[in-house]
Amino acid sequence: MFGDALPAVVRYADWLAHVGVERGLLGPREVPRLWERHLLNCSVLADLVPGGASVADVGSGAGLPGIVVALQRPDLSVTLVEPLLRRATFLTQVVADLGLRRVDVVRARAEDLVGVVTVDVVVARAVAPLDRLAGWGLPLLCGDGVLLALKGERASAEIAAAEQSGVLRRFGVTEPEIVVRTVGGDPTRVVRLVRRHSKEAG
Repeated sequence: MFGDALPAVVRYADWLAHVGVERGLLGPREVPRLWERHLLNCSVLADLVPGGASVADVGSGAGLPGIVVALQRPDLSVTLVEPLLRRATFLTQVVADLGLRRVDVVRARAEDLVGVVTVDVVVARAVAPLDRLAGWGLPLLCGDGVLLALKGERASAEIAAAEQSGVLRRFGVTEPEIVVRTVGGDPTRVVRLVRRHSKEAG
């Protein structure tokens, strides 16, 4: 899955397993399943992002999935959006240690970056239900931009709730879809929302 990026991903995994746990960004029980549940889970996003795209990881936390995607795809420009100071500090240190020159850390809430940050792709994992996440992430997208959200078994129910709330229609999302990738034997579900630029969508 990681190819030439594997040594850097291993180094990142070490950050998560030690400093990440010490600072409360990752629970100690997650360490034994760090690769399967977290790193490999996030890795499926890499081939869903267009070449040379600008990407924002909303609610980046410990850098999942943004740092994983950046390590796999050095052609991308990635912005890690995280409002909490201790998490933003961790991200800044990891980015520097891994030499990720095309990755920036922005300490802010996504909703405060509307009109300030505009990207081709928004990625997110374990941030909020889709109706709220869409309200934060879709405004950051340029016309025909894409939101990719890692979701679990309730992905379909979350799409239905987001449609009912009206947030998808407001941003011109007409055909939400679930992309399923299997890594390590377990299916990973990615909700894909395309923002269609129109008068109604803003």
